[in-house]
Amino acid sequence: MRVLLIGNGGREHALAWKIAESSRLTRLFIAPGNAGTDQCGKNVNLTVDDHADILAFCQTEQIDLVVVGPEAPLVAGLTDDLVGRGIKVFGPSRRAAQLEGSKAFTKALCDEMHIPTAAYGHFTAFPPALAYAREIGAPIVVKADGLAAGKGVTIAMTLAEAETALADCFSGSFGDAGAEVVIEEFLEGEEASIFALSDGTQALLLATAQDHKRAFDGDKGPNTGGMGAFSPAPIITADILAQIERDIILPTVAGMRARGTPFTGVLYAGIMLTKTGPKLIEYNARFGDPECQVLMMRLKSDVLDLLEACAAGDLSGVTPQWRAEAALSVVMATSGYPGPYGKGSEIRGANVSASKNLQIFHAGTLRDGNRFLANGGRVLSVTALGANIAAAQANAYAAVEAIDWPEGFYRHDIGWRAVAKKPDA
Repeated sequence: MRVLLIGNGGREHALAWKIAESSRLTRLFIAPGNAGTDQCGKNVNLTVDDHADILAFCQTEQIDLVVVGPEAPLVAGLTDDLVGRGIKVFGPSRRAAQLEGSKAFTKALCDEMHIPTAAYGHFTAFPPALAYAREIGAPIVVKADGLAAGKGVTIAMTLAEAETALADCFSGSFGDAGAEVVIEEFLEGEEASIFALSDGTQALLLATAQDHKRAFDGDKGPNTGGMGAFSPAPIITADILAQIERDIILPTVAGMRARGTPFTGVLYAGIMLTKTGPKLIEYNARFGDPECQVLMMRLKSDVLDLLEACAAGDLSGVTPQWRAEAALSVVMATSGYPGPYGKGSEIRGANVSASKNLQIFHAGTLRDGNRFLANGGRVLSVTALGANIAAAQANAYAAVEAIDWPEGFYRHDIGWRAVAKKPDA
């Protein structure tokens, strides 16, 4: 099978690494890739938002399956353009990708299908949004409706913060993404990530995970794209997972199909475990990053079987198998991230590991001869397996400490809640 993988982050390196293990793989291309993915296949310089360019490449190289990693190409309709020319794609259509592309779209679906979620208001103008926020009071959550590169959500602990966030959205700070706003009640509890493959009709649950959004130890500092993750999530018991599947995942798949926009691909549900039960925070229409890294480390099955079955619209013949070990990933980022940061610093000791128990997944890196250079905010995801989360944590941090990169930083406490609660989980 000839495969084209779209993207250049740590998620894509993890997918490329797992796809490269498949006995069914003939050739793997990654567009545009990074300094790690070139060890798994061939990086190709395609413009991801130029759908005609990608289509021409697929036709020339006789691509059997396109795997779309990030959300932006999905929301832009890359799947539609390729499927329309007979090319299989892992990833939802433009209309189905609105589950991530529009917060208001997802909230309306929740209303329609009685999916438990935070109470909310949807606004297209600043004055009524401001009035609603003042009526509800803080803490409160302000979300730009569209894609804002992970920067469109503000958890406002004070009304002043909420007012600033609303002003930012409606003043154009997030472009078209902030032209509409969703304001939600603040949910208290612990958050977890639930992943399910969908073929448009049925859903197949994958392993659970938890990530760490805040930049610094103790869950302090600004939100980021994710500073680390682990799998499985001990707080998600079998009973809770069954409840999430029944009340959130399956109604979503059924609702999307009933609307004429069946969802095919991976549903990534951010779930808050509240005192009254699990509630949906938001959906993403692709694998999380860095959650994908820990999932791929634990997956025993041939990932191509899963991706192709999903793209073909029939998951009935596949069942994912998982390693019993836990996995934990520590993100190393450039100093200054998620704010302004420099580029070009050298990273020593970041060679891609050949071990099945430890992998250094690259994200914002480029290769200069035999040197690896930092070329982004989140740069590496050091990911390890262990008998339990504490062991995986120890193994990952031992690898992190062997990397020589003075210009980088990382959190020292990834997995702390799980280890504190259940050291042997």
